[in-house]
Amino acid sequence: MEADIFVPFVFFGFLAAVILVPVLAKENTKRSAHNLISQAMSRGQNLEPALIQQLTQSMLEEGNRARKSLGNGVILLALAGGFLASGFVIDGTWNGGDGDVVHGMTVPAVIFGTLGAAYLLLAIVDYATKKRDA
Repeated sequence: MEADIFVPFVFFGFLAAVILVPVLAKENTKRSAHNLISQAMSRGQNLEPALIQQLTQSMLEEGNRARKSLGNGVILLALAGGFLASGFVIDGTWNGGDGDVVHGMTVPAVIFGTLGAAYLLLAIVDYATKKRDA
């Protein structure tokens, strides 16, 4: 395998692992906790009020997903604007620069901007479904 193919493959594989492993570990921990509680309830064991309080608190924090999505969307859109602005500042396009830096900084700006727009759309959908459920 040539370096032109191998290096990006390793980079994006590493990036996916850094993002996915903690998310999957957190979900696995939640799933095992819920399985343990359901087994205890099926056996007729009493659950401590502190445990129920902790679980309901974590469920309430997760229920505020729309606000978290909105914050992520705003941050990613700000990053996209920052990449574009830094491309213009570095290149000095207004002073007769050739625009190569701006074109190079457009790629991450488009990626971050698209992700930010997706998070904003997710926040809008979450707020709409939250109002409908309430």
